[in-house]
Amino acid sequence: MFKIVVVEDDQQIREELKILLQNSGYEVEAICDFENVTQIVLEKNPQLVLLDVNLPGQTGYEICSKIRAKSNMPIIFVTSQNTAMDELNGMILGGDDYIEKPYNVPILLARIQNLLKRAYPKEEKTKIQYQKVTLDILKSVISHEEKTVELTKTEFKTLYYLLCNPEKIVSREEIIDYLWDHGVYADDNSLSVIVTRLREKLKEIGVENFIETKRGQGYQI
Repeated sequence: MFKIVVVEDDQQIREELKILLQNSGYEVEAICDFENVTQIVLEKNPQLVLLDVNLPGQTGYEICSKIRAKSNMPIIFVTSQNTAMDELNGMILGGDDYIEKPYNVPILLARIQNLLKRAYPKEEKTKIQYQKVTLDILKSVISHEEKTVELTKTEFKTLYYLLCNPEKIVSREEIIDYLWDHGVYADDNSLSVIVTRLREKLKEIGVENFIETKRGQGYQI
């Protein structure tokens, strides 16, 4: 899963972007400390940065230049400034693309996807397979022997995390923390419901005993 860092001082836009990107299958980190943006971005080491131009303290252009001095990670400017000179400045200083606010969601997602494909041609992974069960990350469906069933956002993220840790016993607390970090608010009771529903959907496509309960420890696939 690609990680994207959002640098945006407008709280509403920042949260909208975070939710949008999480729902599109990305891991998202939103920065609120605008005094140490460059350091934080480099520490988080994302595959892509969405960077606002107008930020408190220093501009996105200045931050982009500082990041470029140490990293080639893709940077997309997201800004309300829409002159040709603004866009040119962004490109000269190392930006890879330039999206105008208010952004068109399909276009924004398409540009992010295209830039990631170009930057990481060998790292893009759209499917995960384990024991002939395939999770399609882009479509949020699981399949087995030509049978397919759709997953909800919560089911998808839970199964995705388990598939990223095959044969490992994953504690309930670890799964819940992962869900919370990725915009899904789950507790101990709701996690039990999520796993039950996942097992029912797996059974629909002919797969049983895929998610095992390890009493007092967690779950394992």
